[in-house]
Amino acid sequence: MQKQPIVCKFGGTSMADANAIKRVAEIIRADSRRRYVVVSAAGKRYKTDEKITDLLYRTYDEIAQTGSVGECFKKVANRYRQIVADLGIQLDIEQILADTVREMETRQSPDFCASRGEYLAAIIVAKYLEFPFLDAADIIKFDPSGRYDSEYSNDISATKLNELTYAVIPGFYGSKADGSIVTFSRGGSDITGSIISRAAKASVYENWTDVDGFMTADPRIVENPKKIEMLTYAELRELSYMGASVLHAEAIFPLRNHKIPVNIKNTFHPDALGTMIYAYSDGHTPASVVTGIAGKKDFSVVFIEKTNMNAEIGFARKVLSVLEYYGISFEHMPSGIDTLSLVVESAQLRGKKQRVLDDIKHAINADRIMLTDNLALVSVVGHGMCENIGTATRLCAAISDAGINLRMLDQGSSELSIFVAVDNKDYEATIQALYNEFIR
Repeated sequence: MQKQPIVCKFGGTSMADANAIKRVAEIIRADSRRRYVVVSAAGKRYKTDEKITDLLYRTYDEIAQTGSVGECFKKVANRYRQIVADLGIQLDIEQILADTVREMETRQSPDFCASRGEYLAAIIVAKYLEFPFLDAADIIKFDPSGRYDSEYSNDISATKLNELTYAVIPGFYGSKADGSIVTFSRGGSDITGSIISRAAKASVYENWTDVDGFMTADPRIVENPKKIEMLTYAELRELSYMGASVLHAEAIFPLRNHKIPVNIKNTFHPDALGTMIYAYSDGHTPASVVTGIAGKKDFSVVFIEKTNMNAEIGFARKVLSVLEYYGISFEHMPSGIDTLSLVVESAQLRGKKQRVLDDIKHAINADRIMLTDNLALVSVVGHGMCENIGTATRLCAAISDAGINLRMLDQGSSELSIFVAVDNKDYEATIQALYNEFIR
């Protein structure tokens, strides 16, 4: 009886060139449990290199304008030709590329074009490993509205994987019943890896990237931040959603019911332990009060004031119905007795800011409504905060001591995270101040 498999997902840097793919092959062959491999499109080889997925979206634009592929796809094709040549594999890449061009020009779909980066990478890796190629379009399904169908996909994937001892699967996409391709959001190959892990009943989902694990803060802001040894699904969600980009925020959803752990690993430093991500802490004592710090810039706050707002039934629903009408989602909604604040990404208000404000004011007959732009959100995350008195006090003091004006603070009842809003210009200094207070 075979042991539970390990599912491995390799990111773009692990696919960047032939040498990187050879490292991937060494990792796969080092453990016989690594049987199902999910791959991203070939990533950047150097800082100024062009992203394959970006080139493919531009390829769609070329097709939409002229009816045929142009210079952008030539760059994509040359990348994959070079990888095949450097790997020395017998693969008719010219025929595969010709078929790809024909389908892109026939379908004229942005999702189909974007998905070809993963598709081509998976075909090449499958050939090099001598594993079967399993097209994600055959096992990952979306309904007619483009919504991912988790249960149907799991049934199909589990059945197919039971027939295959090994497989290489392209990440990032699936298909509708009519065969049209649908992609996940950028970084969606992480989600594909989770889907395959669930279907395969994996013992662990290894997500291979170009860092040794999750860092406690953005290394572009904090010099040599400490690595997180262990975190939970909930902490992952908070950190990923607030900008920590090592793993897609939605990747835990297929895993959570089966509590499959995730191991973030470094393709270029495979002996490093990486970061383990579990469903729950299971009695593990956090190493520090705060597990990690993350954030993003460019938010706006809609401040609403109305006397006796708290006694008005349906008040918040009326406000949120305006956001829903304009297709706007909110990040946080702190409130007081007579006040309510809505935190939204500034980009969502672009071109409709005044209309949104006017409609909210009309819907609730607000006493006052105003908008504040150019704010950054910083989230301090960790299960250890609920066991330590004075965490919020330390947070506020650290920001104050750094000479930063705190614009807003919100803490959930679970005490898993505290978020603060500061001016965009103070974002980096806030991250550094909080890191120095809680982690250094």
